[in-house]
Amino acid sequence: MANLKEVRTRISSVSSTQQITSAMKMVSAAKFRRAQNAIIGMRPYASQLGEIVADIDTGGELLTPYHAKRPLCNVLLVVITSNKGLCGAFNSNVIKQAQQRIDHFRSVLPADGQLHVLSIGKKSSEALARQKDLILTVHDELLDAPTFDAIASIADDIMEKFSAKQFDHVEVVYNVFKNSLTQILTTEQWLPVAPKSLNGSKDIKESKVNDYIYEPSKEEIVRSMVPLTLRSTFYRMILDSQASEHGARMNAMQQATDNATELLKDLRLSYNKARQAAITNEIIEIVSGSEALKG
Repeated sequence: MANLKEVRTRISSVSSTQQITSAMKMVSAAKFRRAQNAIIGMRPYASQLGEIVADIDTGGELLTPYHAKRPLCNVLLVVITSNKGLCGAFNSNVIKQAQQRIDHFRSVLPADGQLHVLSIGKKSSEALARQKDLILTVHDELLDAPTFDAIASIADDIMEKFSAKQFDHVEVVYNVFKNSLTQILTTEQWLPVAPKSLNGSKDIKESKVNDYIYEPSKEEIVRSMVPLTLRSTFYRMILDSQASEHGARMNAMQQATDNATELLKDLRLSYNKARQAAITNEIIEIVSGSEALKG
């Protein structure tokens, strides 16, 4: 009977876990739909804005302070994870990639160079806080209720420091949302901005140049649109990461629920077998006792 009690305890424990994972899956599904709608609605705007700026800034003659390419001395690495766990390898993949970039910059930076890390998400903040030589800034609160104004203020601060030459290079490590089952781990250069004609992807003669009429002037439009594009890109990265997080958690909780269901089947089968064996032993004992009395 001790064995039966142990199996019943495990069945109760697994059943409770299954209810929790199933509830978390439904919560993540609701959050995922909102995050998915947000990133799907944001991407066309950010993409079109970037294309317009790239078309305007052909030739490289209208470079803003955000286009300045300087020797690496002070580097900022932005790492975007989540505040909560239970989302599979979502966070660990980002932290692993961030560590690889940290090791790379440590090997190429001069002796007087500095590596700064801006962490968005408690999981990366906790992991990177152990490295005391990093200049770590934390903005985990952005993920609680992400708004464009709050995220844009962080982006403005980074852009201001880049213009003031406090940073020479800014990279972002995050997950790009593809679908609920797929997140693409990405390392993206955010600053300096590479003009379309300078990024090597297209030749100036082969690229399509739109014939725009500029009001008030080409220079003023570029100076106002490049910061707006950078803010939108930074906001899009965080939306991508959030949609990826909820998709990863929803998938992880679905797998956990399925595993709990399979384990419950095995436990119930084991319980029934043990119960049947106990009943059989009791019947044998009764019959044996009865035969002994007859004898």
